[in-house]
Amino acid sequence: MTASHPSSAAAPSLLRRVGLPYFLIAFIARLPFAMMVVGVLTVVVAARESVALGGLTSAAVGIGTACFGPLLGAAADRRGQRIVLGIIAVANAAALIGFTFVVYSPAPEAVLLLSAFVIGATAPQVSPMSRSRLVTIITERVPAERRARTTSSTMSYESAADETVFVFGPFLVGVLATAIAPWMPLVIAAVLILVFVGAFALHPTAAHVSVERGVDGRATSPVSALFRPRLLIVVAGMLGVGMFFGTMLTSLTAFMTEHGRPEEAGLLYGALGVGSAILALGVAFLPPRFTLPARWLLFAGVLFGGSLLLLRTHDVTAMLVALIVMGCGIGPTLVTQFSLGAAFGPADRAATVMTMLGSATVVGQALGAVVTGQVADSSGAQAALLLPVLAAALVLLAGIANALLARSRRVAG
Repeated sequence: MTASHPSSAAAPSLLRRVGLPYFLIAFIARLPFAMMVVGVLTVVVAARESVALGGLTSAAVGIGTACFGPLLGAAADRRGQRIVLGIIAVANAAALIGFTFVVYSPAPEAVLLLSAFVIGATAPQVSPMSRSRLVTIITERVPAERRARTTSSTMSYESAADETVFVFGPFLVGVLATAIAPWMPLVIAAVLILVFVGAFALHPTAAHVSVERGVDGRATSPVSALFRPRLLIVVAGMLGVGMFFGTMLTSLTAFMTEHGRPEEAGLLYGALGVGSAILALGVAFLPPRFTLPARWLLFAGVLFGGSLLLLRTHDVTAMLVALIVMGCGIGPTLVTQFSLGAAFGPADRAATVMTMLGSATVVGQALGAVVTGQVADSSGAQAALLLPVLAAALVLLAGIANALLARSRRVAG
């Protein structure tokens, strides 16, 4: 027994195992994904002079990602991330460049929507694939007594990185579109994909696969393992998070438009993302006795409580306060959900599980944005602000279902 402690203590950390360059490459490689939806919206509005068409086209990007994201994850689990990401990087860069030509051409709207769908369908799933790589390495190379904390720290970092990128991405689109041209963000995104997604695909960690995979390279767990109730509850929770993002941004835009300051909506929305990223990193320092189901309940409760402030929000200052409070709940909730997904999903289908969770967020975001836009147009911003409350309630209800299921499993055990 005593001999195991020194070897465990001397085992290298995850950072030393994968190297700092990996995290830098993975961070920049996920930036184009954050630029796509806003970049498509911006260039369509500028080229076709139709906000409605811009919204529909950006939604087509999200639908493409939702439809093909899990399939790309399954392909990566079956064939390996390196070949899948290599092919997708080239295809997505070509799709972005092709779209810039289509949007300025006399092509009909159907062709424009199809081009946008292809962008989403070929979007490199860097975030979920990074999570699946790191989870596999943690499971198989980190000492057992350090796995739970290392997984929590890793999910905290990954979620904070996503939050940071999704705040900075739209900002970068705005700067490039204003300073150079509306099509420039998509061209820059294509270049970043070729360089950094390509580097992410070629990184040595891409060659690491789970030892639980079959010797013929095929995943051994049946597809039914992806539809276990405890995993589907996490997917439902992620759907709620995506709906919250979509309803919140759209209703906030409507709110700021009614106050005569629509251009400040993105800046104000950043208060949600910054607070969320900071608190997401803080989850790594929570004690292990504060269980994942309990964390989901607490932080989803904070999110729901903050969303109730929206019902009494009538000025920009009150809106800022509500966004800060909700940010304190949304980041830690995301971290917890990804940690639960890693725990509940089969190890040899890690990429599939992570892309399922990511795609649920994308579907929720697209659905929330479309519905909220319709409500805002017909009934005003105040009515639209009710929808983030309903989305936060869904996240909390999924957390309650997860806690009840965990309790019943403990009792059965």
